[in-house]
Amino acid sequence: MYGSGIPLRYTTFPLPIAGASREVHKSYIDGNDPVTGNPTMSQIVDTLTKPLTDEEQLTGLPEGAVEPRLLPPETEENLQELFKENDWTDYLPVVMPTEERVADMLSGTSHKPDEVVKVLSWPGGGRQMTVEKVAAYAVMAGARPEYLPVILAIGTMAPFGNSTTSMTNMIVVNGPVRKELNMNSGTGAMGPHNEANATIGRSFTLMSKAAGNLHAGKTTFGSLGSNLQYNNLCFAENEEELPDGWNPVHVQFGYKKEDSVVTVATGWTYISCVGEVISEYPPQRFIADYMVAMAAMGSSATLCADPLLAKLLHDEQGFESKESLGKWLADNVEMRVEQFWGNGVITTGLNNVALQGLEPYATWRKLPSESMIKPFNNPKGINTVVVGGGTNTIWFMTDFRLGRGVSVDHWR
Repeated sequence: MYGSGIPLRYTTFPLPIAGASREVHKSYIDGNDPVTGNPTMSQIVDTLTKPLTDEEQLTGLPEGAVEPRLLPPETEENLQELFKENDWTDYLPVVMPTEERVADMLSGTSHKPDEVVKVLSWPGGGRQMTVEKVAAYAVMAGARPEYLPVILAIGTMAPFGNSTTSMTNMIVVNGPVRKELNMNSGTGAMGPHNEANATIGRSFTLMSKAAGNLHAGKTTFGSLGSNLQYNNLCFAENEEELPDGWNPVHVQFGYKKEDSVVTVATGWTYISCVGEVISEYPPQRFIADYMVAMAAMGSSATLCADPLLAKLLHDEQGFESKESLGKWLADNVEMRVEQFWGNGVITTGLNNVALQGLEPYATWRKLPSESMIKPFNNPKGINTVVVGGGTNTIWFMTDFRLGRGVSVDHWR
């Protein structure tokens, strides 16, 4: 695989690593690479010592980094198979990006076809993803030309993240563009019930896989993967149902309310509350209970709340802003320290930080196993998105990290 200018050879070994015994680690070395099936130690030695192949000695951009603008004429059926063979799809049928269709898609923006949206990591200077290429992915996904500014804004954040765990994404759209495109922010917003939500989200998958060079077992190694990456949990915030004092996501991060903005958040975990709120147990306490399972990296979470729940939190529980709810959750979510360090992601990512003396992790590493800690130590990392049809006091709790989004208006 080519990463940042050189060919890389990969050897994969099993997990867990963090917290595993020496005997377990030795068994990994003595065992086989779970991807290739070859002996791990022999493969490591070969990887480090065998001469470079002719392909690995190539200089400049490798084959595929600059693809031809046009493919030779072929039948629809054969082209569908070609796209599958090259892993350019999500393995659902795509709309063929003919010159005519791409030109029609480009009518959705004033930007020139050869303008570079993003330079993706490839050797020899990187692979350029242009407006025309993004338009081709939009066609493949079944999008409409009026969706293109949103898809171009998303393109600036491609490719989506990947890891050995089930990393996935959430796409939140704010501002007037929600209504212009008839995006769903109400009943069934997170389900397969809206053309714009579905195809905009799918576009991100197609550009990430094809332009971003993401191929399972070759350049990505997620053991389970995530079904959410088919359309990346794409929806619009229900701004019309926000309680007084609760700002839309894009306003929270510095945009004006009249701006149209798309935000791509990355995370792993997504849990439904299953049941509705009951008056005997405060909803914020119920939400805090769920967040204990979200403390994989300890500082970020995004609550996707039905408008009825948001109203209840505001009117009956006194949370006058999303920020006040985030502060309460940061102060009240608690877990045992052994549970915190029992997560391999945390141990791998934060154990060295603790050993270097960075607080609060240095102190947490020394605490007795039954000690209680507050893992969400950054209230600004806890955000709320109001979405849904207002038919029940329910929510989804996620560990997605929201941040400042990208202007859609720039790409009109």
